Amino acid sequence: MARIVATFFISLDGVVERPDQWHFPYFTEQMGAVIGAGMQTRGAYLMGRRLYDEWAAHWTAHPDDDEFGPFITPLRKYVLSSHPLDTDWENSHLVTGDDAEVAAQVARIKEETEGDIGMSGCATTVRWLLAHDLLDELELLVHPLAVGAGQRLFEDTGQVPLELLGSTVLDSGVLHLRYAPAPAGS
Repeated sequence: MARIVATFFISLDGVVERPDQWHFPYFTEQMGAVIGAGMQTRGAYLMGRRLYDEWAAHWTAHPDDDEFGPFITPLRKYVLSSHPLDTDWENSHLVTGDDAEVAAQVARIKEETEGDIGMSGCATTVRWLLAHDLLDELELLVHPLAVGAGQRLFEDTGQVPLELLGSTVLDSGVLHLRYAPAPAGS
């Protein structure tokens, strides 16, 4: 059974929105190795509609723009959306319905997928996965800066207990933290 692993570039003040505006000065060869190691385990990718729209537009127009395009395009992609969606990007599949139906579909996708199911860039989807006990690991690359504005990973969620799985300090000062949802009653 696959695990869902969400990876985020995040600032010290919890901002995950628009990392293209603040992340790149911290991207080093060492961080590239961390990202590359995660890509090696991925058997599928899960995303929300907005991320899908952005990525599909980019990588269908520029499939070989970087190392990620040739990786993500053939990979099975599941898009959570409550609205109709054009899934013309190779190997994309719409997951829709009410909360219970979508949760059941995601659970089935986990059972049927070999390798981890990756996701990134969608705080709303991560919060939904946590609320439905579907997220297995939260991987954070915490950048040593406060962005000051933007969507935070945990907004209006209440307490979310997590259990530390591992931590590494990268040469850029970025912290690579891996968490799992804490068992109930922890």
